[in-house]
Amino acid sequence: MAVGEGHMIYVEECAAVDGLPVIFLHGGPGSGCSPNQRRLFDPTRYRAIMLDQRGCGRSRPLGYTQANTTAHLVADLEYLREALGIQRWLVFGGSWGGLLALAYAQTYPERVLGLVLRGIFLGSRQEINAYARAAALVAGRFSSHSDENALTPWLAAVMSHEAPLALSAICAWLDYERLLMGEAPLDDVPDAGQVAKVRLQMHYLANDCFLLPGQLLAGIEQLRHLPAAIVQGLADPVCPPMVAETLHLAWPEAAWWPVADGGHGALSPPIARACIDALDWVAAAEGGKQCT
Repeated sequence: MAVGEGHMIYVEECAAVDGLPVIFLHGGPGSGCSPNQRRLFDPTRYRAIMLDQRGCGRSRPLGYTQANTTAHLVADLEYLREALGIQRWLVFGGSWGGLLALAYAQTYPERVLGLVLRGIFLGSRQEINAYARAAALVAGRFSSHSDENALTPWLAAVMSHEAPLALSAICAWLDYERLLMGEAPLDDVPDAGQVAKVRLQMHYLANDCFLLPGQLLAGIEQLRHLPAAIVQGLADPVCPPMVAETLHLAWPEAAWWPVADGGHGALSPPIARACIDALDWVAAAEGGKQCT
């Protein structure tokens, strides 16, 4: 689907068109969707809509950062909703996708039936710096002398015109993520999709995810009337539970769905089960509100 500024985004729908519509927002930024993520949605109940956000996955141009901001992605979601003829839909996002879900819902609350948010990331400078510092410590490189600008060495290396330096930084960044996800280091040169993913992440993280400080927490007032669930693995090394707790403190109306042995991966059995249960709960709560 053409969304403007040269971007074409990949969209797929799963299950019957008369199911309860739910838009799934992938993480990253820059990761794209995978076929296995369809397994989160009961095909007898939901009309699942999945898209690869601007510049990533099967969307084109791959890795394109121009006209690629959080506001552009929010506008794409609303354009997609209108194109599909959907009045209101459930919004389901994890990690970066949860941030995008909040940004969209706060912009268009009247179009949202409810939210499921997994592995909370709010895009704060503190979160970004903590991740960049830890990645540099593990890599033994790309460290910063400033606690406020821990991402700067990574950004300079990843975006460098010196190919060996850029490739080295991209591999180190990907390997740190793989370590946190319990996966082995890369055994080959990163492919085009992986390179695009890291470059898009640097583009968003270096710009504080194109959000004002505290913007998402301040916008919770727009969402208090909506059924919502916060699914958080208490052993999540990527998105620390304290961030999710901060969100829940600001939004006590949202159901708190902790997973004691859960990490970050959305498709790990404990997190996947919690997400499926939370989605069913939000869908039932939304239905009850409509009945009353």
